[in-house]
Amino acid sequence: METIIHAEGMMCTHCKARVEKACLAVPGTTRVEVDLKEKSVTLEGTAGEAAWKKAITDAGYKVLE
Repeated sequence: METIIHAEGMMCTHCKARVEKACLAVPGTTRVEVDLKEKSVTLEGTAGEAAWKKAITDAGYKVLE
């Protein structure tokens, strides 16, 4: 199942890599794709949306509701 989460603060390839690494560290995550222009993170896997949102927040970015 694909989940899309929007987040503020991602502006460069370093930000992209940081969010991807944080989300991939969540058990059950199989794919992460960050789109800097759209300010979105597309995720796949069995992890819950709450766990991914926490990973993005813990990486220093603001999750948009």
